[in-house]
Amino acid sequence: MNKKAYLVLENGDVYEGYAFGAQKETVGELVFTTAMTGYLETLTDPSYFGQIVCQTFPLIGNYGVIPSDFESKKPALTAYIVREWCQQPSNFRCEGVLDTFLKDSDIPGLYGIDTRCLTKTVREYGVMNARIVYTKPSAKDAEGLKDFKIVGAVKSVTVEEPETFKAENAKYHIVLMDFGAKANICRELVKRGCDVTVVPGSASAEEIKAMNPDGIMLSNGPGDPQENTEIIRQLQILCQEKIPTFGICLGHQLLALSQGATTEKLKYGHRGANQPATDTRTGRVYITSQNHGYAVVASSLPENAYESFVNANDGTCEGVTYTDMPAFTVQFHPEACGGPLDTSFLFDKFITMIQEDKKNA
Repeated sequence: MNKKAYLVLENGDVYEGYAFGAQKETVGELVFTTAMTGYLETLTDPSYFGQIVCQTFPLIGNYGVIPSDFESKKPALTAYIVREWCQQPSNFRCEGVLDTFLKDSDIPGLYGIDTRCLTKTVREYGVMNARIVYTKPSAKDAEGLKDFKIVGAVKSVTVEEPETFKAENAKYHIVLMDFGAKANICRELVKRGCDVTVVPGSASAEEIKAMNPDGIMLSNGPGDPQENTEIIRQLQILCQEKIPTFGICLGHQLLALSQGATTEKLKYGHRGANQPATDTRTGRVYITSQNHGYAVVASSLPENAYESFVNANDGTCEGVTYTDMPAFTVQFHPEACGGPLDTSFLFDKFITMIQEDKKNA
C-alpha cells in the first residue's frame, strides 16, 4: 500500500504525495533542477548538501541505478522529490532501482507531487525551507522552518585525507582542492595527462605548495561561500605564488572572495543543464550545466579581474579572468555529466595555461 507523505513549505503551503526511498522526517532547503537527464549525477552531486531537490522532468528512474555514472561515493542531498518514479527501469547498464538506492543511502523520497506547481511556487517566492512528514500536517509543522540554515557544508562533503589519481604518461601534477568535487572534474584532468592529488578543502596553502603542483583546481561544492573564511584566507596566500589556477562553481566564488569581491544569494538559483552563458569577449553563447544558489557580484570585482562570462537569462556573473595571475574561474560546469559538454574546452585552456607558465619559468 502506498504510504502518504507531505511536503510542508515555510510559507505554509502543503503538497501531498507518497513516500519512497528511506522514510524519515527531515528538513532542508527546497530547490528545483530543470535537467531532463542525469538524475543519477544530480543525486550524487555534493553541491546539493542540505537541500531537498525537486526534479521538474516528470519521469525519473527509467534507466535505473548505474554506479559508474555517480559523481561522488554517496548522495549528500537531504531528500528527493519527483512527479513519477519508474519501478521497472530498462537499460543495459542498469544495476539497481532508484527506490532501493535511496533506501540504502538513507535518503527520503516523495512522488506523486505536482512538481510543476511546486516549481512555480519556488520561482515566485524564491528558495524556501521545507519539511517532510508522514502524518497529516498542521500549522505547527511549518513553525521554525525559516530558521533552518545550511552550515558546515564543505566540511561535510570534502575528502578526509588526500587521494591520488594517476594518468598514463602523466605530464603535469594538479592539486584539486575538494570543496565537494564532482568526480568528472578529476576524470577530465586525468584524461588530459594530469596526475591529480585531491586534498581536503581545509588544506593549507603551505601544504599545497609543498606538493609542488603545476596547477591548482578549485572544485564545486555546497553552501554559502562566505561561510568559508579560512579557505578564503588560504586562497589569498596561494594566489601570491602565481600557480595556474582554474575554479568551478564554489571554487569560482571562493577565489573571487579572496580577491575582495562579494557574493549574493539568488532568488532561486540556477540548477539544470540548459543555462546559457555568454562569452563577454566574443559574444558567443554556450549552453551549460549549472547548480548554484549564490553568485559573484560583478560590480564588486577588483581591478585585477574582469567578467568573462555572463548568464544570458539574468545577466549574473558566470566567469572571471584575472589579469595579474594565471587564473580563471567559471560558475557553470564544463565537466558536465549529464549535461552539455560545450565548454569542456576550458580544461584545455587550463592545460595551455600550465604549459605557458612552464615556458616562462
